[in-house]
Amino acid sequence: MGYAFAAAACIGCNRVFTFNPMRVPSITINGSREPICGDCVERANPLRLKNGLPPIEPLPDAYEACDESELGE
Repeated sequence: MGYAFAAAACIGCNRVFTFNPMRVPSITINGSREPICGDCVERANPLRLKNGLPPIEPLPDAYEACDESELGE
């Protein structure tokens, strides 16, 4: 049994961070889903609420490794 995580630059701040590739919050930019880090989620949510949008609510394990079996084949 093994674990997996992904690493990428956050679409909001461009900082590289690690995350669960199956559960990380993401936003669509030019038709492509892009991951967003926890710090940017916290910064974005007040603006989203002010604009009548629902807050981004990361799953509890969004920024942790996942069991490799969740990745499929």
